[in-house]
Amino acid sequence: MKTTPSTTTTDDTEKKAAGDTAAAPDLEKKATAEDAVPAGVAPGVTASDVTAMDVAATDAAAEDGLENELESDPYAEAEAVASAGTGSGAAAVVAAGLGIVSLSGAWTGRVAAERETLIGQIKTSGGGSAAQQINEIYGDAWHSTALVNGLFALLALLVGVFVLVRPAFGAPSLLPRPGWIRSVAWAGVALGVLGVLISVGMYLDLFVGLPSAAGG
Repeated sequence: MKTTPSTTTTDDTEKKAAGDTAAAPDLEKKATAEDAVPAGVAPGVTASDVTAMDVAATDAAAEDGLENELESDPYAEAEAVASAGTGSGAAAVVAAGLGIVSLSGAWTGRVAAERETLIGQIKTSGGGSAAQQINEIYGDAWHSTALVNGLFALLALLVGVFVLVRPAFGAPSLLPRPGWIRSVAWAGVALGVLGVLISVGMYLDLFVGLPSAAGG
């Protein structure tokens, strides 16, 4: 009695069962990998590829956001320049205006001169020499005018110098200051210096001396 065919059949069955058992983990791994890939992804793309694409997309979005933050808005820059130069520009204009007033004369100087004239008239009403009357009525009024004009000139000089040296102090500005501010400030300084020199000359009677009384 021959038993060889049955033995061969049994061996083939066992090998097939072993092959099916070995292939089962591979099928499970493949199914797990396919489940991890999101829907709508092209065939053949693995989960690791999807993760890499997500990281790349996140980095690109971050770079785009940084570039948008770094990009400057021209309207914002113009507004910042205007707001930064408002105070300095106003001070420069004030310096130039004070310098002009110191040269042309202010109403305060005229009032001070009239006051000194009135005081001199009161002092010399009871009598006095001609020289004394000239000094009390005219000289004091002249000197008061020179003093008031000199104060305006000194203020113009100080304000102009402050505008010029202001950028050296405090937090540095990222935007350049308009050039007209420096020009107007320099004008205020020049007018202030000129006004101070003229006022000193008037007060010391260097330009025009007091009238002299004959025999006084």
